[in-house]
Amino acid sequence: MNWVSPIKDEETLAKFKEKLREVDDKYYILFEIGVGTGLQLREILKFKNKDIRDKDEIEAYIGTKNIKRVFKISPELKEIIRQYTEGKDPDAFLIQGHASSSAALSREQAYRVFKSVGKSIGLNSIGAQTMRKTFAWRYYKATNDIYYLQNLLNHASPAITYRYIGEKPNVEVVLKKMTPEENERSRYLLYKDGSGKKRIAMLQGVLSYIEKELDNPTNNDAFYGRVDCLLTEMEDLVENFKKA
Repeated sequence: MNWVSPIKDEETLAKFKEKLREVDDKYYILFEIGVGTGLQLREILKFKNKDIRDKDEIEAYIGTKNIKRVFKISPELKEIIRQYTEGKDPDAFLIQGHASSSAALSREQAYRVFKSVGKSIGLNSIGAQTMRKTFAWRYYKATNDIYYLQNLLNHASPAITYRYIGEKPNVEVVLKKMTPEENERSRYLLYKDGSGKKRIAMLQGVLSYIEKELDNPTNNDAFYGRVDCLLTEMEDLVENFKKA
């Protein structure tokens, strides 16, 4: 399975949207809502016109525990939705499937179109999560607020959110925003059953293995490329940790 990445280049994002529009406006609207709000594909496909028209925000229940989250709709996106739903049956699905059916578009069909359009412009990392990841990455770049995204996306930790958007964790930002309760919890977890020392030992073991393998003549160039990337990321994290 290919890794799904956010679309980080504005020109490429605009081109992708335009190509979706060439296929059908409904795919363009679907993508605009996903990129503009952070809602998941399956949530958007449930909407009827009345659920989202003229709204400033949308409530959705996400995750296996059905946790309620509020997703904001910008004035620009609100107008795009208004124009798209103008004159349509309020009780009809926002994104319909076949013209001869009143059923909602299927998740599989949306995925196929996204994937096909992506390939047509050279994007091979397009998937069902592309909209949400693109929203999250753009929001993070605009605000640097990883905690808002962590809560909105219902992630267990900032580290998961950083991985989700394909960004290196900013340890300095995370540490400065840790609450006393979170610090206390971290201390407890690190001491519990020697977890902290075990994790450190595991990392030391990996680094020791890499150190020995550096002199192994049977390793190919890809191995050294991975090692270089790993060490670069670790150096950045250590530097941020020292500054915090």
